[in-house]
Amino acid sequence: MEQKRIREFGMTIGRMPTGKRDKITDVPGVSVGHVTIKDADNHTGVTVILPGPGNAFAEKYTAAAYVHNGFGKSCGLVQIQELGTLETPIALTNTLNIGLVWDGLADYVIGQCREDKVQAFSINPVVGECNDCRINHIQQRAVKASHVREAIEGAGEDFPEGDVGAGAGTLCYGLKGGIGSASRIFNVDGKEYVIGVLVQSNFGATRDLVLDGRPVGEQVIRLIEKRKSESRKKAGDGEKPALSLQDRGSIMTILATDLPVSHRQLERIIRRAGVGIARTGAYTGHGSGEVMIGFTTANRIPHEKSRKLLRQTILHEDLIDQAFQAAAEATHEAILNSMVCAGQTAGIHGEIYYSLADLLPELLR
Repeated sequence: MEQKRIREFGMTIGRMPTGKRDKITDVPGVSVGHVTIKDADNHTGVTVILPGPGNAFAEKYTAAAYVHNGFGKSCGLVQIQELGTLETPIALTNTLNIGLVWDGLADYVIGQCREDKVQAFSINPVVGECNDCRINHIQQRAVKASHVREAIEGAGEDFPEGDVGAGAGTLCYGLKGGIGSASRIFNVDGKEYVIGVLVQSNFGATRDLVLDGRPVGEQVIRLIEKRKSESRKKAGDGEKPALSLQDRGSIMTILATDLPVSHRQLERIIRRAGVGIARTGAYTGHGSGEVMIGFTTANRIPHEKSRKLLRQTILHEDLIDQAFQAAAEATHEAILNSMVCAGQTAGIHGEIYYSLADLLPELLR
């Protein structure tokens, strides 16, 4: 089934132009793969972002990580913050599957390095997570190392959004959340650059939702209560619609760019993802982990020390505002895409989590 993204509902987010796909894969070389696990007990999966072709360990990417609120169990962030490099693909999954997915990434990189005859005695796999326990039986730990390899092998420039991969079991503002993506392009000194964002959305209290600058959370609550009442009249007990009363659950934001920037500059850029999150209405609650990871495909850093002195080209700081705006706009749109591309889903106790796409016609009147 063809997915309708937020722009197809008549909403234009921000002012900057988008890339060709309006996805993180508008950054040349970046690809994304999913494995989705849906059966009687599980509603979860893994999503892998490959920063480019070849061996990331041998030619590392300039990278940054920022923890806006640390209620999360991600791994690999400390070394990114210290060294400013990314040396593996980035994987997203559920909270209790971090270790198993780490194993899958480590095995993949070890295999690459053996083929390329690169010594890899210390590897920093990067894995982010959201807790999908309201839809998925998380303690079963259904995502295995083999699923990571499958997601990598299936990665491409075009990929589905919504309740797929690591977003299969997530919620956003009490509605169905998931994986969403968007991109922005801008010009520096006559050359076009891209910032692309991918999110795993699992945050927000229903009453706080903002659409197109309008607070619509209370309206969403009324619409859901109305559907509950109508369902009860038709079928006795009827549906059991659910809401999120607190801003909890987390959001992972992955930002990619081809803009030549330093580790420090990249950290400044990814922090602006928080602006995009806030524009959807969230205030970053106690129980919500907001974690941002970014990398640039420019300024690669060789693992081998054959070159003792490295030269890099970086953006003049006075020109960085375009990148800030792009990060905020792309994150905002990626979150909304994650919601409208996700279908209605049942929770583990039979409750119903609606899709934003089903409510939008009434919300945008």
